[in-house]
Formats: sequence, structure tokens, C-alpha cells
Amino acid sequence: MKHRPTSRRRRTTKSVLRLLDLEHAKTAVLNSLTSLDAQRGYHHAIDEFVEWYCSEPRLAFNRVVVLRYRSHLESRQLAPGTINLRLGAVRRLAYEAADCGLLSADLAAGIRRVKGVEKLGVRLGNWLTAEQGQALWQAPDCRRLKGKRDRALLAPMLACGLRRHEVVALTLDHLQQREEHWAIVDLMGKGGHVRTVPVPDWVQHELDVWLAAAAIDRGRLFRRVTKTGTTWGEGVTEKAVWHIVKEAARGVGVPKLAPHDLRRTCARLCHASGGELEQIQFLLGHISVQTTERYLGCKQRIRSAVNDHIGKEPAT
Repeated sequence: MKHRPTSRRRRTTKSVLRLLDLEHAKTAVLNSLTSLDAQRGYHHAIDEFVEWYCSEPRLAFNRVVVLRYRSHLESRQLAPGTINLRLGAVRRLAYEAADCGLLSADLAAGIRRVKGVEKLGVRLGNWLTAEQGQALWQAPDCRRLKGKRDRALLAPMLACGLRRHEVVALTLDHLQQREEHWAIVDLMGKGGHVRTVPVPDWVQHELDVWLAAAAIDRGRLFRRVTKTGTTWGEGVTEKAVWHIVKEAARGVGVPKLAPHDLRRTCARLCHASGGELEQIQFLLGHISVQTTERYLGCKQRIRSAVNDHIGKEPAT
């Protein structure tokens, strides 16, 4: 008995994925994530992998190739946590590619067996001293419109502990008076957590200088600045914030400074000036106080503990 031919062709899996296949799998990964922060991180990680993958001639998407990619990431001297995040995104990409019928289940299983790199100790990041912090936000030339914007952008990152995506999302409506003090109200942070962030007077002054010079009276606080010294567009990108921080850091001779290091610096300077750990936790929007402690770069001290001399011990 002969089988009747069917016009519907069965999708066959591949070992070499084209750019269109990778984009299809990436869309599936991003759609499976509910957190905007997770989507942002995976989007960047997958784009970096796709750029590397497509730069090599006709690579198969398999375990050996992902091991090569891990070696490539290690050669860039990235932190173990960063490498493991990138590899996690590639594993997720392989899983979704297999689920969509683009990659065989065996190849996807091999990719998912690629282990991350071992974390040796805890990478704490960089902190600036108070003098370095002041030099950093004052580094941009305040005589130029771009310099006014960069100062106004660096100031809340350093003094308010804002993340890159939080700075980018700031609008005029966020700036309000609370208890006779300027504050950033209802700021949407990581994981969808909302907080209110006090704004020091000197930071508000820098914001006022920029807003007046750029004639901004609504919408996003920070805009792009052209080479001719005019504003355009409705905002700036997180990548632009990264470049602003790097440019200012080079100007004051601070190598390898990341935007998130300004947030760490804010925490440590607040603590050094007598700030309560609970209030620093509120400022940064941390759910766990242990996260705040890591930002401070401190740990509990048993010998010479803080409660050894509280004025209640018997006289000797």
C-alpha cells in the first residue's frame, strides 16, 4: 500500500544556525522571561554571543563551540560571574532553539552540560574615595552643554546610588519635594521594586543647571547632545551612560571604573560618614541587608567587636 505524498514538509533540525535562526531563538528566550532586568541582561549576552558566533566561518552550534566561546570570554579577563551569566544565556538559547525545532535535542543537551568557571572568592568591585568621587563628577567641562549634562548625570549616580537603567529612565515628574527635601519619587528599580531616593542639594543644583541650559521642561531628564551643542531625541541609552562614566574616569586617572562602582562608592561613603545600614539599604533599594553589606565591602568582626565597649562593661 502506497502512502499518499504530503505537501507539508517536516522541519529538520540543524547543526549550523543562521542569523535568522538565532534571532528566532533569541526572541523565544526573551519572551520566556518576565523580569525586565533579566530580559535586558539576556538580550545583551545573546547579542554578544551571536556576534562572536557569526564572525567565525560556519561554526556548528554544539558543545565544542560553546567551550571555545567560554575560552574567548576568559581571555577577555571577565569576572567569573559575568562569564557564567553569558554562558547561562547561551544554554537558554540552545534550549529554545531545540524547542523550536531548529537544533537537535542531543546538541542542545551537550551545550547545557558546559560548566561555568569557578568563582574564587568574592569580587567586590571598585570604590572611589571622597576626593576621587568629587574629581569624577567635576571632570566634565561645565562650560559646554555636554559637560553640564554629564555632571548632572554623574552626580545622582554617585550621591544617590542609581543604576544605569534608573538614570536613563528619570523624568521631571520623578523630582519632587518630600519633607522639605528634594527626592526622586516612585523610582522603579531592579525586580520592579519601587523606592524614594533623597537628592542632596548639590545634586539638585547640578540638575537645575543642566535642565535650564537644555531648556527641558518635560519628559526624560537626560538627552543626547550633538557636537554643535544642541539637544536632540527623547533620552539617552544605558550604553551612553557607560561611555560618560568611562570618559570621566579616564580624565581623573581611575582605570577600570564601571558605572556600578559609583553605586558601591555611594554606599561606602554613606557608611563612612556615619550612615545607618538600614538607611543605606533603603537608599539603594536592596531587599536583603546582606547585599548592602557586600556593597560596603565589610564583614562582621568578632575580635574587637562593635559591642565590646558600649559603656556597660564593669570597671577593671
